[in-house]
Amino acid sequence: MSDVIQKPEVDEHEARLETDPGQSPCRISRRRFLEGAGAITVTLLVTSPWGGATRAVAATRTPYPRKRIAGLDELVTNKPIPFRYPDDNATYSNHLLIKLGEKAGGGVGKDGDVVAFSTLCTHMGGILASSYKSDSKVMGPCPTHLSTFDLTRHGMIVSGHATQSLVQVVLETDGNDIYATGLQGLVYGRSANS
Repeated sequence: MSDVIQKPEVDEHEARLETDPGQSPCRISRRRFLEGAGAITVTLLVTSPWGGATRAVAATRTPYPRKRIAGLDELVTNKPIPFRYPDDNATYSNHLLIKLGEKAGGGVGKDGDVVAFSTLCTHMGGILASSYKSDSKVMGPCPTHLSTFDLTRHGMIVSGHATQSLVQVVLETDGNDIYATGLQGLVYGRSANS
């Protein structure tokens, strides 16, 4: 019996890689490709075609209008009030103002239970206007794909195909008056809310 350990046989391709690692069938490694692509991208973003540095320009948008929706004394628990915001577009600006009767995320009023949401499902724009369920404080199910949204938790998706929360209207109170001042999320069908 011999004390010499036999080296396993190495195929021709592996042998070539061991002697000359730069000669793999793929001439460039993934790491080197990504490093090069990143360097090119940064160079293109930082310099202009004339060699000077460019500036990043912040995106600007028109601020949302401040619009009176209703008075706190007009609200009845679990009875939604329809309104349009930020404009009067009959398709994409329909929302419901609801006094839930329990504290809710983004709620206003002395009990923090007054909220407002878009009536369009975030999945495919199904109409949710008449789908409010007072017993569970949800809107839905959407007639298109059965998405349901929890109004006590910023319109979070409960079930269905939607992957985004229902668009919530940002509310403020001034004395007895309730104002819409913005939207959280993009209303289905719009490229911009304002």
